[in-house]
Amino acid sequence: MTERFVVGLVGAPFGLQGFVKVRSLSGEYEHLQRLTQVVLRQGDEEKTWEVEASALVHEALVMKFKGIDTPEGAKTLTGAELVSDRAHAAPLQSDEFYVEDLRGLEVVGLFAEEGEVVLGCINNVIEGGGGSLVEIRLPSGELKLVPFRNEFFGDISLERGRAVLREPWVLA
Repeated sequence: MTERFVVGLVGAPFGLQGFVKVRSLSGEYEHLQRLTQVVLRQGDEEKTWEVEASALVHEALVMKFKGIDTPEGAKTLTGAELVSDRAHAAPLQSDEFYVEDLRGLEVVGLFAEEGEVVLGCINNVIEGGGGSLVEIRLPSGELKLVPFRNEFFGDISLERGRAVLREPWVLA
């Protein structure tokens, strides 16, 4: 399992004191607001920053990092990824998964005659207008999108490294 992953994205500067807007990828902000230190990744470079202040403003999170005191300084962080370890990520409900944990899982179909057949693997999870879509890479290399809903996916086992696709016809 992945121990570190992207939990937020740094947006535009906010105000005149060096604050930046932060968008949570989980949609939850309480866990981010409690952070006292963060790792920001820009390209291949990562840097640890001390959080001087954070607040929810108009249903958005703003953060100020030590040493960033102007809008111009804050602008240099725009687009950075906020990387967190698992302990500081949003807590999961029983039927939720971190996207990073789903990537690479084998997608299998259960057939009466053939038994369990590997159909592909999860390449990514994409937020769509009606919910999340699982991007499955087929053995041919082709990518297919399947709604991430109970009607399509059965057992998802991180321990076994697989997700059961209930309706394999969606890959046709």
